[in-house]
Amino acid sequence: MEQGMTIFEELQKRGLLAQLTDEQEIKELINAGKATFYIGFDPTADSLHVGHFMALCLMKRLQEAGNRPIALIGGGTGMIGDPSGRTDMRQMMTVETIEHNCDCFRKQMSRFIEFGEDKAMMVNNADWLLGLNYIDFIREIGACFSVNKMLSAECYKQRMEKGLSFLEFNYMIMQSYDFLELYKRYGCNMQFGGDDQWSNMLGGTELIRKKLGKDAYAMTITLLLNSEGKKMGKTQKGAVWLDPDKTTPYEFYQYWRNVGDADVLKCLRMLTFLPLAQIDEMDHWEGSRLNEAKDILAYELTGLVHGQDEAEKARKGAQALFGGGSDLAQIPSYEMKDEDFQEDGTMDILAVLAKSGLCASRSEARRAVEQGGVTVNGEKIGDIKQAYTKEQLGAGILVKRGKKNFKKVTYQQ
Repeated sequence: MEQGMTIFEELQKRGLLAQLTDEQEIKELINAGKATFYIGFDPTADSLHVGHFMALCLMKRLQEAGNRPIALIGGGTGMIGDPSGRTDMRQMMTVETIEHNCDCFRKQMSRFIEFGEDKAMMVNNADWLLGLNYIDFIREIGACFSVNKMLSAECYKQRMEKGLSFLEFNYMIMQSYDFLELYKRYGCNMQFGGDDQWSNMLGGTELIRKKLGKDAYAMTITLLLNSEGKKMGKTQKGAVWLDPDKTTPYEFYQYWRNVGDADVLKCLRMLTFLPLAQIDEMDHWEGSRLNEAKDILAYELTGLVHGQDEAEKARKGAQALFGGGSDLAQIPSYEMKDEDFQEDGTMDILAVLAKSGLCASRSEARRAVEQGGVTVNGEKIGDIKQAYTKEQLGAGILVKRGKKNFKKVTYQQ
């Protein structure tokens, strides 16, 4: 926690809080370390991505201030799918897939929060949702919700024109019921979520107060979580994962190293644990010093997710690539196979670009070369017939397309 500052003040200064109910009560609870709070995660993949980063960092900050996190995995709601921010219906997942994804989440979350008795918990809402009796549920819980009010929620309005299934319409009620169950089972008195979850979260707060009385502690805070996180979580090539087998530590480092100038300080405040005074000093940095700030951001976040050793390796790899060094061991690589070469044992630059994944096709590779955007070992390639032997690739060549896409291309006999 920031020295000389309460945890609530720190969350405010780092730009994390968007909307709150019961601000004074929330402030008192989290400052005293008496909040038991939950954040939900839909198990739609077998890895978390950087769009979840803000939630993980928030859980870590609050746990360090004495509060107890609950990571709620949506094994039950995942079978319905959240309509928020979507124009189509989510693909259904099997129970086995959801369980596998939950196991992967816990492993990744353990780098941020400490699980154990009287510490962080991971629970799955399938435990109480899958066994519900439909008639009993709609009599007991459905009666607490106004359809007119639900339809006014932004998450539903966005879908009304293209069609909202009755299955998805149930999502708000299910998420609200989660909060009620967590309150009754574990004394969970607070929920956090993204700004696109506000309607669903308010539903949970209102449900608790209707069922248990207005004095029941049920509070909500939304963050600049999903609007910022979803924007941060994807690139033109897809999601940036926390799993090193999906996004290598070097690629993860480079993603943060390449954030926009306007976003770097915001990311430093929201996502790193550097002192605010140190980040505030960077407000005056310009030009090349902004690149230094990006390097600090990339190093800090890679260390959080993959450990300091991997952060050091990623930094050295970037320095080697962009600073003229010679240690290219950490740069993403692609190894060619015998069948990738022509009969004469050579491979043209178009094949190198397409097979390594730097271009989607030979035609795209041709355009990249003709536009002057391809270099090999630092030399611009202007001839689309430029070819390389197995011996040359055995030593490894550094192929770059544009300023930020590169691979070390190799061959081993």
